[in-house]
Amino acid sequence: MEYIYAALLLHDSGKEITENGIAAVMKAAGTESDKGRIKALISALSDVNIDEAMAQAQPAYAPAAMAPAPAPAAVPAQAAAEAAKAAETKKEEKKKEEEEEKAEETGMEGLASLFG
Repeated sequence: MEYIYAALLLHDSGKEITENGIAAVMKAAGTESDKGRIKALISALSDVNIDEAMAQAQPAYAPAAMAPAPAPAAVPAQAAAEAAKAAETKKEEKKKEEEEEKAEETGMEGLASLFG
């Protein structure tokens, strides 16, 4: 997600979205970047009109100052179930990511033993 934010920041400031630009924004934010992910993002954004995409998403993210917030309502059961499912999916993704990292570390240990 931080890669997308970096690209949006560059776009908003009127700068070209480049590998060096995204890496610089992430470095300034104190975040490490992966060149492969940056290249993938730039490739994915090559066919996207960012201004148009943001205009389409704008109603969903309208500023709170435009209208007072509605009073909290009871959450329908379906919405609660969807939220629980989304949370479970995030947990599964995080667990899978942790397992991949652990497998990578284990693989590196085995590789190190080859060299002595």
